[in-house]
Amino acid sequence: MTTTAITPGSPGWLRPLGSTGLTVSAIAAGGGPLGGMPELFGYDTPEDRAIALVRDLATSPIRMIDTANGYSDGRSEQRIGAALRDLPDSGLLIATKVDAEDGDYSGARVRASVDESRARLGMDHLPLVHLHDPEFHPGAGFDRPGGAIEVLLALKEEGVIGRIGLAAGHVPTMERLLDTGAFDVVLTHSRATLLDRGADPLIDRARAEGLGVINAAVLGGGLLASRAARPLYGFRPAGPAVLQAAAALHDLADGLGVVLADAAVQQSVRDPRIDTTVVGFSRPERVPKLLEALAAPIPDEFWERAAALLPAPSVWLDAAAD
Repeated sequence: MTTTAITPGSPGWLRPLGSTGLTVSAIAAGGGPLGGMPELFGYDTPEDRAIALVRDLATSPIRMIDTANGYSDGRSEQRIGAALRDLPDSGLLIATKVDAEDGDYSGARVRASVDESRARLGMDHLPLVHLHDPEFHPGAGFDRPGGAIEVLLALKEEGVIGRIGLAAGHVPTMERLLDTGAFDVVLTHSRATLLDRGADPLIDRARAEGLGVINAAVLGGGLLASRAARPLYGFRPAGPAVLQAAAALHDLADGLGVVLADAAVQQSVRDPRIDTTVVGFSRPERVPKLLEALAAPIPDEFWERAAALLPAPSVWLDAAAD
């Protein structure tokens, strides 16, 4: 991991997304909070504030927004689209994801999902579309004839979408789907953080194959942002070892005068294998604060001691689930 801070305007702030031909900023804005997901984030985001936030992002150094068809039943995409209608030359890279509907993750559903996203976003061409959360649909037959992957490749050939990504949590599922050779980008969440390194082999593979790499949920759903966060990690109840490690990391950060959330984001941003790190925003004022925090000094002692506090692989998300 590099020790040089990567901040807006510095070398490395803008970088290629693997070999896709797309350019991203070191930080991407997560679209989940834009739709208002109180059941997941613990708070809501009013529509006017979400639209104002997207407009602010358009004039900020952040050049990418990551959203999904299924975020808040499409409200995230709708709000992004509402803002973009007044910003035709924003230069923002909008990445979205196809989602199942009522358990249907067929090829036909994937095509419908893309059409819905295009309409909501007001975009005829979607530059990056991910297959979203395949681990929750083990019987969907993604790689069967007429399945989701075949349809995504057809949409790419038709020029409706540009690049195809794979956005998921469960690393073994992602590894199996990467074997199809259909994907240009991987988006991993919750598994390349200060509390879980389960995605490291996946990231190494993706980098070796020239794929773009996106890292999300580096704050663990809030556990690394605040001591008062709900006891969840990776969108599920956190075990005792993970909670103890999070508390120890907060103690370490406080003792060294470090903001733990800043360190959690910086760890990902500084990793040369990762092209962009997704951070969710729900308020416009959080954008400049996050960008300023990228320059916050983190002593070497913090990284050394934090590494020693990493929970054992046996309690990482995928090990605990399998």
